[in-house]
Amino acid sequence: MLKEFKEFAMRGNVLDLAIAVIIGGAFGKIVTSFVNDIIMPPIGLLLGKVDFSGLYINLSGTAYESLAKAVEANAPVIKIGVFLNTLIDFLIVAFVIFLLVRAINKLKPAPVPAPAPATKDCPYCCSVIPEKATRCPNCTSELKK
Repeated sequence: MLKEFKEFAMRGNVLDLAIAVIIGGAFGKIVTSFVNDIIMPPIGLLLGKVDFSGLYINLSGTAYESLAKAVEANAPVIKIGVFLNTLIDFLIVAFVIFLLVRAINKLKPAPVPAPAPATKDCPYCCSVIPEKATRCPNCTSELKK
């Protein structure tokens, strides 16, 4: 079993996947920082100095000064701002992946069309005969061109 696991782990696909997960995690952190620290502050400023990370709906009925205070008091809240940041984060990652896949697909060579078949079936006896045959060698039927 240990030998099988070693073969599985050393297979190219598994190593590639492990590297992709590690790089993807690091890239996700960069995108999250980009969204939270660079994208959202100017958008919040344009919309009247709104801090999106602090937007929430309080379900408890008790007033709290901020999201942090509501969370500290264990009040039930819907964190709209955190959701918006995560949504924008996802859209950026999805767009970058789309661009990457698109670029890789452009680098791939165009598929080679399949060669024309060299044989065909005789319509009378259903045996396989050469494509250029005008008479079936098996049933001797004359074939239409």
